[in-house]
Amino acid sequence: MIRMEMKTEILPASDEKSIEKAAALLQNGELVALPTETVYGIAADARNGEAVKKIFVAKGRPQDNPLIVHVTGPEMLPGLVSEVPERAQLLMAAFCPGPLTIIMPRGPEVAAECCAGLDTVGIRMPSHPVARAVIRAAGVPLAAPSANRSGSPSPTTFRHCVDDLWGLVDAIVESDDCTVGVESTVVSFLPDGTPQVLRPGAVTPEEIQRRCGCVSIAEAVLHMLPQDAAAPSPGMKYKHYAPAATLTLLCGSREDYAARVNEYYETLQRAGEEDGFYAMCFDEDVSLLEAPTISYGVAYDYPSQAQNLFDVLRQLDKLQATEVYVHAPEPEEMGLAVYNRLLRAAAFRVVQL
Repeated sequence: MIRMEMKTEILPASDEKSIEKAAALLQNGELVALPTETVYGIAADARNGEAVKKIFVAKGRPQDNPLIVHVTGPEMLPGLVSEVPERAQLLMAAFCPGPLTIIMPRGPEVAAECCAGLDTVGIRMPSHPVARAVIRAAGVPLAAPSANRSGSPSPTTFRHCVDDLWGLVDAIVESDDCTVGVESTVVSFLPDGTPQVLRPGAVTPEEIQRRCGCVSIAEAVLHMLPQDAAAPSPGMKYKHYAPAATLTLLCGSREDYAARVNEYYETLQRAGEEDGFYAMCFDEDVSLLEAPTISYGVAYDYPSQAQNLFDVLRQLDKLQATEVYVHAPEPEEMGLAVYNRLLRAAAFRVVQL
């Protein structure tokens, strides 16, 4: 029987014994939350189906949402994948270790529970030194989705993990904040070998295009996937990354965004219903707005927006926000990743100004 309440141990990453303890727990089929360069992950031995099942219970994650398997490098691929496509090798050489997940044909050693009934598996080689140290010490591939309750904003700090998973995992490795701030780019391959972005991240379509000479972006990156469709990648099917408030994305210029927010806020004030409304905006927008604001970075500085994004979404809950108008970034370069996360957090509510 899977436990739902347990004693959670804090393992400071600066202590070498913490790495050994985390590795031992993983080898024994337990759950450990640990940092990566993208977001914190909740890890289990990817070969152990019973251990992987615990991830779904701890997160409250739907069983048809596949997990990504983390390894140190190509030397761990035998048995995990049955084939490494030519362009996968090219992408690994260019971007791994790093924030890139590559979908490949599944090998016999990956637990079926990782793959949501698919014959493929997502493989990632994290660059974070703590994640790599734990994988090396454990000597096993790690299934590791984001270390949060399913649907809520992903964790980018140790404190986020404590808030979400205390009592639900055996240990949390304490380390610095994640540097990327959004989950990895996920890439599969079309029948002709063209790389297709299933989930955008820090490795952008533009970079993949430059390396491979071609790239495709899956329709589900910007549009809702039908509920009866199989999701080949995490982050494609369900509402994700969402605070308790209702979010609406507003796409347009600084001036148009400010005009729409101010007009709506004045309407709320006249009705005495302004409490709980926030404008989630760029630094440059703040001076134009009459409503309470929370900024998630500088306009067009997509890496900084990504770093701030999930922490700001979590702050909205602390502020007890009920309705939020978000100034959407341009869906280009790494802005596509930020836009994609906001789009899902807003359940696809978008207004073109």
